[in-house]
Amino acid sequence: MSLPARVIFLGSGTSAGVPIIGCTCAVCQSTDPHDTRLRPSIYVDVPGRAGILVDTGTDLRQQALTHRINRVEAILYTHGHADHVMGLDEIRRYNWMQKAAIPCYASARTWADLRQTFSYVFGPVLQEGGGVPKLEPHEVDGPFEVKGIRIVPVPLWHGQLPILGYRFGNFAYLTDCNRLDDEAWPLVAGIDTLVIDALRWRAHSTHFSVSEAIEAAARIGARRTYFTHMSHDLGHAETNARLPAGVELAYDGLVLDIEVEAS
Repeated sequence: MSLPARVIFLGSGTSAGVPIIGCTCAVCQSTDPHDTRLRPSIYVDVPGRAGILVDTGTDLRQQALTHRINRVEAILYTHGHADHVMGLDEIRRYNWMQKAAIPCYASARTWADLRQTFSYVFGPVLQEGGGVPKLEPHEVDGPFEVKGIRIVPVPLWHGQLPILGYRFGNFAYLTDCNRLDDEAWPLVAGIDTLVIDALRWRAHSTHFSVSEAIEAAARIGARRTYFTHMSHDLGHAETNARLPAGVELAYDGLVLDIEVEAS
């Protein structure tokens, strides 16, 4: 069956965020709040079922406070780069509030990265004190469920690094990619809403450019498409004015209504 849900964009920026430290470009100095972008992450809220966080980015504490993210039933990781994982320690607060470890889902490669980056979380406890995040690891190797919500991993390429996007019902989130794996196209067929990486106008070795993202979105054929993981090269209003119908930039705080599949 289908259930109504909503997606909250906690961050829509690139790894450096926008504004970038020390930059005086027009976008970094913009007074338009849409041009202020924290590191990329979304929260999928299925009322009465689950709140699912995709990535624990560098700005997680600030994002959680801003959007009142008070419960996290599960965390899905796209990959192990810093801007997508460095907020992991903030999970301690959710452990305390929820009195439980949090189920976390990632590929085998991403789990290896997390164990290396956060060795203190996975290794023996050396001292008592503030504690460490309590995670319940699950390796993603195919579709899975969180609180009865069906989630389909979508294989992507971030340069030479294989990573994951995720499909929830009629919605797909494909960040940090410059190519969809051949297996990915059928997995996103028929979606209504697409979120996809579009770093800047110029080509990049590990991210879609705007024109490449437009081309991928046209092939997928969603009714509406939002770009994410955007650098300071893309001013919100100026870029939107140049995009085709049905395509626009996401922004921090954007909320989308979607439908998820549930058992």
